[in-house]
This record gives sequence, structure tokens and C-alpha cells, in this order.
Amino acid sequence: MQNASFKKLTKKRIKDTLLVEIAWEVMNQVGGIYTVIRSKAPTISDKWKGNYCLVGPYDHQQVAAEFEPIVDTADAFGMAVAEMNKQGLIVHYGYWLVTGRPKAVLFDLNSVRNALGDIKYHLWNDHGITLSHEDALVNDVVAFGEMTRQFLTILASQGTDYREIIAHFHEWMAGTAIPALRRNKINIKTIFTTHATILGRYLAMNDPLFYDHLPFQDWQREATHFNIESQVYIERAAAHGAHVFTTVSEVTAEECKYLIGRAPDFILPNGINKERFEALHEFQNLHKEYKNKIHQFTIGHFFQSYTFDLDKTLYFFTSGRYEYKNKGYDLTLEALARLNHRLRQDNSDITVVMFFVTKRPFHSINPEALQSKALMEELKHTVEAIKQQVGEALFFEAASTMNHHLPSLNNYIDDYWKLRYRRTIQSWKSDKLPSVVTHNLIDDHQDEILNFLRESNLVNHEDDRVKIVYHPDFINYTNPLFGLEYGQFVRGCHLGVFPSYYEPWGYTPLECIASGVPAITSDLSGFGDFVKKNMKDKSKSGVYLVERNQKSFEAAADQLYLQMYRYLKLSRRDRISHRNKVEASSVQFDWKYLVKYYEEAYYSALEL
Repeated sequence: MQNASFKKLTKKRIKDTLLVEIAWEVMNQVGGIYTVIRSKAPTISDKWKGNYCLVGPYDHQQVAAEFEPIVDTADAFGMAVAEMNKQGLIVHYGYWLVTGRPKAVLFDLNSVRNALGDIKYHLWNDHGITLSHEDALVNDVVAFGEMTRQFLTILASQGTDYREIIAHFHEWMAGTAIPALRRNKINIKTIFTTHATILGRYLAMNDPLFYDHLPFQDWQREATHFNIESQVYIERAAAHGAHVFTTVSEVTAEECKYLIGRAPDFILPNGINKERFEALHEFQNLHKEYKNKIHQFTIGHFFQSYTFDLDKTLYFFTSGRYEYKNKGYDLTLEALARLNHRLRQDNSDITVVMFFVTKRPFHSINPEALQSKALMEELKHTVEAIKQQVGEALFFEAASTMNHHLPSLNNYIDDYWKLRYRRTIQSWKSDKLPSVVTHNLIDDHQDEILNFLRESNLVNHEDDRVKIVYHPDFINYTNPLFGLEYGQFVRGCHLGVFPSYYEPWGYTPLECIASGVPAITSDLSGFGDFVKKNMKDKSKSGVYLVERNQKSFEAAADQLYLQMYRYLKLSRRDRISHRNKVEASSVQFDWKYLVKYYEEAYYSALEL
């Protein structure tokens, strides 16, 4: 793995080298790799200028708002695109309209769809990669790999001023071109990064002792068991065929060693574009502004049934893909149940509202939740009208009388608004418990989060100090319940909770600290492992670590519950101090500093 002293490419060598970064998620938001590519682009573009280009599949619906065509194809990338188009393939060349405006080459996969049979035959005959004929995603991946191979082959054959080319592939979806490039001795240095092994994700979801069993897994048998042979064959061929093999964390490096059969040469930790989160001295004000927005949701969701003190309410949240065990939702729920019990024992007047934000199939938003919000808005409108009526009458009275006594304000409200006020409150108030889930799920009785909440009776009773809001859809500005972007929602919360069991990196806690929000992570996540080894005084900076490696579920749940409990004991001043420290600590995760890991991998590839 990488050395303690980082090797850097000189400006001259960068000027003489083309860097092509290939990923399925270029302008195609599917998962975390999109965030890696997009957030890193400004830093890479700044260093490599016009010598840097991204390659991805073309999806008109996805790219319509983010892609600007380049008409002039006189540069090396443009000439390769022009040659492919001349051969009858459909290739788009332009700028990705994000910070840094990197060049992008996008392939219309239909261009080679009729040749899939031949392409698959060569992958099997030349490289031993057996592929399913039924899997639509695998077919698209094969088409993408073939067009990538052709593009890079043309790029390497051009008589240009560039002496060297680096092709950096991300994940198995981009990897099928690597074996053919090596077999054909194309003059390109290849780097393959796996962000999570295919098999590791499946095994972790299904084996409670995944890490203990890891050294003894039969990868071929398990790939067959989970019906993912094609994906695993592609991943292994890419990893073994690349000049340089990398992954994103030490945690995933262990997986690679046993499940892929090659230890990574370098670890490339993921960073953030700090400018995107920059709020300078404003981030405390933003927390207050967005917290008040969440207060509005809380009033609408809970106060129709009962009330609690919003000044003593703290908002915790977790978010990510719905992987009940891998994401640590099971551990979080267990710790919340223990926290609720402790707070009730203490007769605490603090309320915790815990949000689970993930993606699950649902029919619709719960109509009762929408009706409650609508009635709350009606009540707000009524109160505003009464305020205006009273204010005007009181001002006139004060200006025209010699009486110094405050009159009865009730006399200034006409009967219409009194009646409307009473009727709105009567319509809004309910004797039902506030729902723990905001949407009507399709598989309500099979949902693991709901089943835990029901079995543990953590269902938003009035005397529960921990309230649950399970929101099975990602948050954006068009959401009628919050009216917030996800980043704004994060800033409005007090604590992010991400004690993952399987998480190759983990962007959610990193985005938290960049927003000035303390976060809990685990030492089984790549980010948590990186923090454990590289960040001093973690908890003082607002980053908390749950130790799950070699620890029982019970011990980890107890540690998580105590971390949340101790956070609740902090004063408001201490919480403000935490936000200051955690926001400042996030600077070390800026791509400006972490890109050195990539540069060392590029240097190593060129030296081979």
C-alpha cells in the first residue's frame, strides 16, 4: 500500500499525460460513486486542465440539464470521439456543468447492442468471463465496456503530443475494457478502483459473522449462491488485469484480499468539495433557520396528539440505502429503545425526534400526515389574521385614548375569526398516536424497521422521550412535508447517527461534519476506520466512534446508546462549541488534501 511520503507528478509530466476517468455514474446518479466523481472533479480539473476527461454512458434524461456539447473536436479527446462517430457509433462530447467544468465523453450504448453476442464471446474466450444472457444491467455494462475499449484504443493510436495516458476505472460496471486493453497491449496505464466488492455487500447482509468468516469464504460458490457470477467475474478480471489496483479504505482492502484475490496497491480515501458546504460564520444561523423548518414539521406531525417543549427537543437522523443491517439501522433502533428507557427512568424533559431517511417502495404519503399539515397551515393563517386584526385595533385604541391600561384584546376579535379559530383547532386535534412512518409502505408488515418499532412498543407514545419519524423517501425541496433540500435538513439537525456494519467508505457522516453537524460513525466503515487512525481527539471535535470490530451487537448497542445519552447532557453552549469544532475539523477531508492519494497511484502507474 502507499508509502508514508507521497510521490507527486511534476507539472511537466501532467502536461504530457492524458487522464481519463471512467465510471458508470458520470452524470448518472445511482449511488456514492457519483458523489466521489462530482465532488473530486473541481480539484482534478484544476490540476490537469484540458488533459482530464470523464467517460460514462449516455442517458438523455439524466444528462439533459448537466451537459453542454463541445462543437470543436480538435483536441485529443474530441478527435477520438469524431473517429468513433465516423465509424457509425453514437458518442457525445461536451462539458459536465459542475464546478470545474470537466470534459465528458458519453456513449450511446445502443450503438453496439447488436454486437453483444460477439463481445460476450470474446470476453469468455479470451478472458474466461462468463456472462448472463438474461441480465439487462450486465448487457449494458458489456456495451459500455466495449465502447470504452474502442475509445481508449483510438486515443492511444493518435499521433498527438501526449506521451502517456492513464485510464482510471471505477467499479465493476466500468471494468470490462481492462482485460482487452492489456491483452492487446494498448499503450495505456490502467487503474481499477473498487468502492465495495460485489460479493462483500451480499455476504454482509446475510452473514451476522461476516468479518469472522471472511478469510474462509469460497468466492466462486458464494457468487453462484447469490446468482451474481457475471458481476464477480467482471470485477475479478478488472482487478487482476489493471496495472494498479486500489480501493477506498483499509476495511475494504481486507475484503479484496479474500474475495477478489488481490490485495490493493493503494488506498484512495474519499473526500468532499469543502466549498460546496462553506457557510463561514453563517453555519450557526443556518442551523437555526433550518431547525425552525423542522420544528414546523414536528408541530404538524406530533402536536395534533400531544405537545412537548421544542426548546428542549433535539433532532437526530440517519440516512442511506435501505440495508437494515449493513447501514446499522438495527443497532440504531436498539440503542434508541435503550435511550428511551433511560430518559423515562430519569423523568427527563428532553425529547429526541429521530428521523430514518431511506428509500422504500410506497403507495403514497400518509393522507393523515398531509391533512394534519394542511390544518396546521390553516391554523397559522387564522392566527396571522387575528394578529393583524388585533394589532390594527390596538394601535388605533392606543393612539386615540387617554386610558393607560391595556384593554381586553379579546374585544378586538370579531366573531367570525373566533369561530374559525375554535373550529380549526377542533378539526386538527386528534386522540390518535402520531404515526411512526410518513408514507403508506407497500410491504408494511415485512418492513424490518416497522417490525422492530412495533415489537419494542416504540410507537410515539406521549410519555416516550424518543419519538420516531420513518421517512421512506429521500428528502428534497419538492417534498410537501419538509420543503427542504437534503443538505438543509442535515444542517437543521443536531446529530447524525451512522453506526454501519458494512460501509466501504460512508459519505453521510462526512457530509454531516462538513455541515457543522456532529456525527456518530463506526470503525467498520471506511470513513470511521480512517478517522480512528488519522484524527486526534475525535469526540472533542464532534465525531463519535462506535467500536463494532470484534465487539458483540449488545456491547455496540450499549456504547451507541451511551454516546447519544451523553450528547443529550451537553449544554446548548457545548453543542454550539461542538458544531464549531466539527465544521473546522472537516477541512482535512477536502479533496485539496486527499487528492495526494490519487496522485501517488497515478505516479506509480506511469512508473510501471
